[in-house]
Amino acid sequence: MRLLYATKNPAKIEAMRRRIAALGIELYGLDEMDVELPQIPETGKSPLENARQKAKAYFEILKVPLFSCDSGLYFDNVPEEIQPGVNVRRVNNKRLDDREMQEYYIGLARKYGDLTARYKNAICLVLDANRIYAAMDKSMESEPFLMTSKPHPKSNPGFPLDSISVDIRTGRYYYDLQDDRLDTVAVEYGFLTFFEKYVGDMGI
Repeated sequence: MRLLYATKNPAKIEAMRRRIAALGIELYGLDEMDVELPQIPETGKSPLENARQKAKAYFEILKVPLFSCDSGLYFDNVPEEIQPGVNVRRVNNKRLDDREMQEYYIGLARKYGDLTARYKNAICLVLDANRIYAAMDKSMESEPFLMTSKPHPKSNPGFPLDSISVDIRTGRYYYDLQDDRLDTVAVEYGFLTFFEKYVGDMGI
């Protein structure tokens, strides 16, 4: 089955593609749609609200089976007013590009020391108007990791924070992890189990 991942971020599509490869789902992204799409506002207070908002809005426009994901970034031991949450890319009402985003979080790590961080993730799958499934499970959360002020020389468009993210288990930057370990931290196992629940509905 072909399933639309409602994002234009090729790095996210490829990471999800590897995670669910065993299910035989062929993923494609919004850039492959031959239609002009509006910017979908993300006004939810949680990743789950945003995932639902985006998935339902894109389905109303495109009328094809699709899913949307959203994430929130959370740090230990920082003041609540600078907790990113769902506003990972938006600071002081400005949307940051990759360079600005990396510089902002490097600044936080310099101020507070290496930050223990985790992503809380959500997904919403829309197969048709009546079959809508969503989840924000603990199994979809990332493992805790360190965000450091010393960037790795490598960068990956769409994932600017990976170059300042360090795997606690191995002590290595994300970019220095072996492929099997990197896939584990890039897209959590809970997404695979989510899709496994609904492969019957998808006709696989």
